[in-house]
Amino acid sequence: MKKSYHLLGLVFASVIVGCSDDDIADNTTTAESSSGNDLPEWYYTGGQLGTTHLATYNAYEQPTPAVENAGMYQSFKNGEALFEKPFMSNNDGVRMGLGPVYIRTSCLHCHPGYGHGKRIEAGSFNTNEIGNGCLLVVYTPDDDKYVGWLAGMPQSHAIAPFKNPLDESMIQVTWKNYTDEWNNTFPDGETYELQYPEVSMPEEAVYVVRQGYQIPKEYVVKLESTIGIYGTGLLDAISDEDLTAEYVKQENDGFLPNGINPAFFKNGQWVSQYSNSLQGDGTPYPRRYTYALSRGPLQDAAGANAIWNITNVTRSDRRYHYLDAAGTYAKYSAKDPEVQAGFDAYIAKIDPNKEHASWWEGSVEDRILAYLNAKDLPVEMSDEDYTDLMVWHRGLAVPAARNVNDPDVLKGKELFEQVGCAYCHRPSWTTGDDEIRDPAKFFTSNNQLPRYPNQKIWPYSDMIQHKLFMENDIRTGWCRTTPLWGRGLHQKCTGSATADRMHDCRARNVIEAIMWHGNAQSDARYSVEKFRQLSKAERDAVVKFIDSI
Repeated sequence: MKKSYHLLGLVFASVIVGCSDDDIADNTTTAESSSGNDLPEWYYTGGQLGTTHLATYNAYEQPTPAVENAGMYQSFKNGEALFEKPFMSNNDGVRMGLGPVYIRTSCLHCHPGYGHGKRIEAGSFNTNEIGNGCLLVVYTPDDDKYVGWLAGMPQSHAIAPFKNPLDESMIQVTWKNYTDEWNNTFPDGETYELQYPEVSMPEEAVYVVRQGYQIPKEYVVKLESTIGIYGTGLLDAISDEDLTAEYVKQENDGFLPNGINPAFFKNGQWVSQYSNSLQGDGTPYPRRYTYALSRGPLQDAAGANAIWNITNVTRSDRRYHYLDAAGTYAKYSAKDPEVQAGFDAYIAKIDPNKEHASWWEGSVEDRILAYLNAKDLPVEMSDEDYTDLMVWHRGLAVPAARNVNDPDVLKGKELFEQVGCAYCHRPSWTTGDDEIRDPAKFFTSNNQLPRYPNQKIWPYSDMIQHKLFMENDIRTGWCRTTPLWGRGLHQKCTGSATADRMHDCRARNVIEAIMWHGNAQSDARYSVEKFRQLSKAERDAVVKFIDSI
């Protein structure tokens, strides 16, 4: 079974797309709508097995040809529903198990249109708003470590009688203007604007502080948007050996002033890799996902983790709550008289047959602690549903490049490479055999998920962290090179008013994104200096190319 508008052939593509979106004519060319023989290989951003030929508002939502070839379309659609629909606090039925504390009720809240999060407006931090894909990064600046008294991805919602770990109404976001060393002006006189967000979160916004906890030292709060999720299965298909080879190459080249993050890679060797000793056997894998490169293979990466920790919905391999590492929330909730008063009614719905003695026997404080810290909670998401979600996650296609025969786009592509952008935003990779690797040992067979062996793909990322030294920079200053594929469709697919580029959506268009790379200490300083020397027509061509890939 296929979506009626998916992969119907290039001969009919321009007709279908034209009927679907009034302005899509700006995103197609004669070659794209006539014969596949006229298309350059970089048109197929996800290779033959991973590209969708749509450029409409739902371009990010399409299954790859590999999904359909493997007969996984219905599983993909089931996973899509789990991504889109909100989870509920009910204890039976569909999409049950939200809470007792959580971050969002659905994945779609953070990934509008299946992309990354939208730029949020100044004011209070409202996670109930669909499209606010920004998460709060709370850490101590002296060591760049996440605080222990909040979950790594801070939670701001709760199911009664439990209380919100954070009071969002007290958290404020302010956008500030920034002037760079060139006075935000190109040599020919064209100007641009730069803005960055600042977040204030008073101690009183933290539930445990209001209950008597004393925060031990200074903390900082920053915004970090969700990453794009389409095409992540293709990135997973890049072999570990090829990923390692890119690190070795860049370290040996020595082109970039800040080099390779020594916390991960040094002297030709991995210093730190991703592993999972809780569900898996601790096998190490190169890091490849999130801005912080906190995750390895996709099967135990951001999406696999988020379906659990965003909602606190348990599954067979995660039968415990996602809470802060220090245990402060459990400790102070257990002592809260209002939580204690409502606990019996709450736990009677969770455990109606009283199968967990520790939730029913002893003091109410001990019972609450036993429940919040339990490692044998009831399973709320079935293995089948979780598998379907991962078929969907690994099965999202990448939109094909647009305007591939436009002279301005071709000129922009040439200039993109000439000024050095293509070093970090490496245009292409060829995937390996794509043997499924899962640090959590949930997926053990290649036939459980769609695969993308031996595909030339065009993500425009080296998958490595670099430093840009931006004002109010990302935590640690190290940030993985964002894949550029499909990003030009962000506004169309999400409905955002701006292009929302960079890790916190600070850049409202491509020019702003480029100029945020320009700090004197930035790894991209050379490229920005070269970009500034281009004429306006040439700069516009680079922008048009970036928006076309």
